[in-house]
Amino acid sequence: MKKINQVYHALIDAYGKQGWWPVTDKGEVFPEYKKRKAFSEKQMLEVCIGAILTQNTSWTNVEKAIMQLNKNKLINVNKLAKIDQSKLAQLIRSSGYFNQKAERLILFAKYLLNNYSGSINKFFNKPLQNLRQELLSMHGIGPETADSIILYAAKKPVFVIDAYTKRIFSRLGFCEKDISYHELQKMFHERLDCDFKLFNEFHALIVKHAKQYCKKKPECNNCPLNSKCQKTYKHKNLLNKHDYT
Repeated sequence: MKKINQVYHALIDAYGKQGWWPVTDKGEVFPEYKKRKAFSEKQMLEVCIGAILTQNTSWTNVEKAIMQLNKNKLINVNKLAKIDQSKLAQLIRSSGYFNQKAERLILFAKYLLNNYSGSINKFFNKPLQNLRQELLSMHGIGPETADSIILYAAKKPVFVIDAYTKRIFSRLGFCEKDISYHELQKMFHERLDCDFKLFNEFHALIVKHAKQYCKKKPECNNCPLNSKCQKTYKHKNLLNKHDYT
């Protein structure tokens, strides 16, 4: 039986560490991938904003929106809570669904102000499941967004499931294409050590691989997961279906 951690090692060998989540350093406006020991409170807020903005769009589009927010000094709970929604929507226009996302960002900022005096650290200072339930109770925040905030900003061990994860692991034969978010997340939680650094790096590698090779129309030549991939082996009529479950 092939193991999920073998996929991880194959990806880390192919791509190296990714340094996710990209955030903006003091005095800069563009989020970058770097090895950082810790995030500042502003950077944690930026991750939360980025997780909301990246819903149904590419990270490239989110970067443009983050740059606009930085230029206007809006990676700030107090300023976000007070800004006119239509003005904010125009600043984040590149992220798509900008009116909805502007509303969600303002509501998120107001929630932090009303319940935690605007402090991200206070908000994150609670057990993982309590934090997750609280995030899921907020307007416009679903499991993927909540888990991205928990993993990348709060640095708590929860595995983020997205379309890339389902695509890659269904092709590898670990699951069906229509597996639920909860079921696939449970599979990762049961088969990997409960380590936020591992979850962080693994998910970032999944995103990298999906963009590099495992696209909607896969580019299988030179793919580092070829020897483990059910899709490739089916094409060659060499795979026993149960080898990669």
